[in-house]
Amino acid sequence: MNNVQKVNTYAPDYMVTPGEVLEDYLEYAGLTQASLAERTGLSKKTINEIIKAKSAITPETALRFERTLNRPAHFWSNLERQYQEDKTRLADKKRLQDSLDWLDIFPVNEMAKLGWIERHKVKIEQLNAILHFFGVASPELWERIWVRNLQVEFRKTEKSRKDVGIISAWLRQGEIIAKNQICSKYDKQKFQDSLAGIRNLTTAEPNVFIPKLESICASCGVAIVFVPALPRLGIYGATRWFNNKYIMQLSLYLKSNDHLWFTIFHEAYHIIKHSRREFFIEGKGLENENKKEYEADVFAQNLLIPPDQLKHFLASLQKPTLFQIEQFAKMVSIAPGIVAGRLQHEGIMPMSYGNGLKVRYEWVREGNNESNRS
Repeated sequence: MNNVQKVNTYAPDYMVTPGEVLEDYLEYAGLTQASLAERTGLSKKTINEIIKAKSAITPETALRFERTLNRPAHFWSNLERQYQEDKTRLADKKRLQDSLDWLDIFPVNEMAKLGWIERHKVKIEQLNAILHFFGVASPELWERIWVRNLQVEFRKTEKSRKDVGIISAWLRQGEIIAKNQICSKYDKQKFQDSLAGIRNLTTAEPNVFIPKLESICASCGVAIVFVPALPRLGIYGATRWFNNKYIMQLSLYLKSNDHLWFTIFHEAYHIIKHSRREFFIEGKGLENENKKEYEADVFAQNLLIPPDQLKHFLASLQKPTLFQIEQFAKMVSIAPGIVAGRLQHEGIMPMSYGNGLKVRYEWVREGNNESNRS
């Protein structure tokens, strides 16, 4: 589905003041400023300042013009409203003109290809499209909101401003999708109890497990959001509290089923165990050797493959064959690629061995956009 945000970003390059229109009406009616002042009970100075755009047409003045110039009050009020809006837009356009370099930190072309924003040839219009996408009024406010949100996660890395732009765009698209997902009130116990059922989905095809995963999690107050990875993103999962629900956002960055399911249960641990105020991002170059991440890793590993059963499986084997891995996976009701990934990670077998057991996911193009089905 194309969820591109289309907005009217028209900004005039010139303005017609209410005073110019008033002057035309006076000429047509054969009236002078002095005679209009006399007919309306306003001072000559007030009429002259309205014509020179030094004073505004108030609702009371609009009503007096209605009675003397045979045009309804809302006509004069609308002239004033439009003039003030145009004046503000022109001032804003001039201010934003100094911020055009801000666009360079975002992958605008790719965002447009994915249908997240409209592509514009005029830079100022493109900047406005990015502002609308993020739901902020200025680049300065984007800095305040997104850099603040991400600075804790990046405090130990050397992420550039451009990296933050790419990651924030990916995260924002997740928020836009999640906003439209209907979720029940968050229930921690229900979500924790649902993980065993979610684990059973690892052997299913994406067209089966994705809608079931989304449905189960939504019933617990968790929105599962699949968002394609932007170039240089390097992020495969993120979790945060947003709009009275948890968002678990997944990119399929590493594409194989062992990485996807490990990420899902890793993020699930953050949701169950940690504060709603915390923001977790998992990705290349963001490895945090802290207790919370370590515990989430252990939780995901043990839930996917019970440690006692894995220990028993490996006890009498020096190097398991692919057939033995498949049989063990069948016994513990898990996808064999997940077992292969675990054995590779622990150095029990080389990274080049067993990859044929893994399932790889690819985003499917629908028209000009990426499908949210892998």
